Amino acid sequence: MAVPQPSLTKDFVLGLRDMNAGSVAREMETTKKVVAALPEARSREYRPDPKARTGFELAWHLVSTEVQLLDEIADGKFNMEPRFQEPNTVSEMLTWYETNLPRALARVRALTDQQLSKPVDFYGAFNYPAVFYLSFVTSHSIHHRGQLSTYLRPMGAKVPSIYGGSADEEWKAA
Repeated sequence: MAVPQPSLTKDFVLGLRDMNAGSVAREMETTKKVVAALPEARSREYRPDPKARTGFELAWHLVSTEVQLLDEIADGKFNMEPRFQEPNTVSEMLTWYETNLPRALARVRALTDQQLSKPVDFYGAFNYPAVFYLSFVTSHSIHHRGQLSTYLRPMGAKVPSIYGGSADEEWKAA
């Protein structure tokens, strides 16, 4: 069933894209700190519950889904199948993320207001203009980054400053 779409002005759509793309880029820096804190030796074994992902699996889900969602927004089509080959180490994961998130984000930033205004089906659950999904990218990432940060101490790692200081890292205002 088609959902009626609001009229979106060019300025609104491009402004929303730029605001959300900036948010994704800023959040990337914090995500890198949390992923980098994963201890390589324990990242593939620790999980807080048998139903939970390991630290490595959760970190890969976090960074790869961010990139995949951005690519899918740019493609105008969502596909639940993973697109990317899982790296072997946390270091490789960070290098992959540092390369691929800016690439995928550039694709989104290059979309026209018409492309961003086009409704895109999200597995039958939503059918929003493409630009609206950018806020979901940030929400999804923050959610899983919060999960991952709770894995760190039980794995013997320190929790970095995220939106303020942690018991392990003092917050330094920019």
